[in-house]
Amino acid sequence: MDNFIFTAMSGAKENMLNQQLHMNNLANVSTTGFQADFAAARSQPVFGPGLPTRVYSMTQNPGTDFKSGSIISTGNSLDVAIKGSGFFSVLDKNGAEAYTRAGDLKLTETGMLTTGTGLPVLGDGGPIVIPPAQKIDIMADGSISIVPMGVENNATAVVGRLKMVNPDLTDLKKNESGLLVTKNGEPAEGDASVQVVSGAVESSNVNAISEMVSMLSLSRQYEMQVKLMKKGEQMDQASTQLLRLS
Repeated sequence: MDNFIFTAMSGAKENMLNQQLHMNNLANVSTTGFQADFAAARSQPVFGPGLPTRVYSMTQNPGTDFKSGSIISTGNSLDVAIKGSGFFSVLDKNGAEAYTRAGDLKLTETGMLTTGTGLPVLGDGGPIVIPPAQKIDIMADGSISIVPMGVENNATAVVGRLKMVNPDLTDLKKNESGLLVTKNGEPAEGDASVQVVSGAVESSNVNAISEMVSMLSLSRQYEMQVKLMKKGEQMDQASTQLLRLS
C-alpha cells in the first residue's frame, strides 16, 4: 500500500513542478526575445536495500525551444532583432558572458549600452560605451554608427560592433537568470555572419494557447493523483478493518 501512495504522491508533486514551468512560460508571453522551456516527465526507480520495487515520477527540463519569435517593428533606432539564428552577448549579474535574443537596447546616463533589463551589451572588445551623439544607427552586421554631438550630419563615426554568436544549440543551457550560457562555461566565439534588423525587436516564442492547454491537463492529472492517494487511504482503512475481524 505504501508503494501505491508513494507513486501517487510523487506524481502529484511533479505535476505541480511541471505547472510552475508552464506558468513561467505563460508569464513571459510578452517578454522580448524570451524562449520557452520544454518540460517532460520520466519514471525513476527508487534504489536501496532489496529490489527497486518503487518507481516515482520526476519532471525534467530537457531544453529550450529555440524557435524564433515574430519580428515586431518599433521604429526605435536602438531596437534590433536577430535575423535567423544567433544571439546577442551580454554580461549577467555575476559578470559572466551570457546570451539572449532580447534586442530592446537602451543607453545609460554614462553611455553604456544595455538590454531592457539593464544587462551590459558586449561588443568585440567588451561592454559597449557610446559617446554623446545626436544620432545612433545600428547596421545589419551589428556595427554601431553615430553622428557625434556638434558636427555636421554627414560626419559619422563607427564606435563599436555588437558581439553576436551562433554556437551549436546543443552546447547551450539556461542559467538561473533565464539567460543562455555554454555548458562548458567558456565564452562562445563571435560570428560575423549573424545579421540584425534595426528598428525592430523579436517577440516571445511562447504559444499562450498551448501553455494554457498544458496547464489545464496538468491540473486534471494533479486532481487524479490526489484522488488516488485518497483511494489508497480508504483501501488501507478497509484492510485494517478486515485484519481486526480476523
